[in-house]
Amino acid sequence: MARSHLAQPKQTGGRNLAVAVPVALGLLAVLVSSVWFSPWPFVGLVCVALGLASWELSQALTHARINLPFAPLALGGVGTQIAAAISGPPGVLAGLALTAALTVAWTMADVAPRLPPARDLYAAFFAVVYLPLLASLVVLLAFEDFHNRGRFLVLLLVLLPVASDTGGFFAGTWLGRHKLAPQVSPKKTWEGLAGSLLLSIAVAVVAIELLDGPWWLGLALGFGGAFMATLGDLTESLLKRELGLKDMGWLLPGHGGVLDRVDSILLTAPLAYILLTAWVRAG
Repeated sequence: MARSHLAQPKQTGGRNLAVAVPVALGLLAVLVSSVWFSPWPFVGLVCVALGLASWELSQALTHARINLPFAPLALGGVGTQIAAAISGPPGVLAGLALTAALTVAWTMADVAPRLPPARDLYAAFFAVVYLPLLASLVVLLAFEDFHNRGRFLVLLLVLLPVASDTGGFFAGTWLGRHKLAPQVSPKKTWEGLAGSLLLSIAVAVVAIELLDGPWWLGLALGFGGAFMATLGDLTESLLKRELGLKDMGWLLPGHGGVLDRVDSILLTAPLAYILLTAWVRAG
């Protein structure tokens, strides 16, 4: 007997919303509970996410026969986050230097006695910048005036790409006609980008107003956040296309992998860190 279409979970734009929405709400609840009372549980959450993302990236790159050692990248990345929490920016620099050295040394030793392919080394440097460095900016932001505004700054950083993704998803699904970058991500449209900008700016302006900040800061965060989040999505889409993958992982039902969820957050982190810390310190 043919299965009724009414029994199928609703999918929009390639996503199973019946699964994706509860998972997203669960992740948001974990985030809020981790950062609300103390920054240290949030550091632990970042370390777990970083370890999983490092594993996903190392596994994904094997499809291109690129050797990215998981152990030094994950351990060094976790150490960098702890150093960031304890020592601030100097700790980040020390942690990144050690992580890069360990990852490159491991890569070279793993393929001895032959010389390591150059692309393995390039991948190692890319991974160190993409994961431990960008993640450390989120940790630094959490410790910026935490008991007053730090927790809200972290939540705003996460909400910016969420708003961008949500606005782009629905605007692109309902109104999308003109492709934004068809060779990289066929589903992204200019209409979706407009939706990303509008919702991201609205969320940022309201959030900054609630934090007694200037409206122009919300405008800059919303516009820049949507741009960086979209750039992050396109960057990972390009990487997945090169590797022949649909998703970077499978750990988050309805979303793909951890990397599929944090890519836009990581790319948004530098802009948010610069603007928000400058505002906090100026005040």
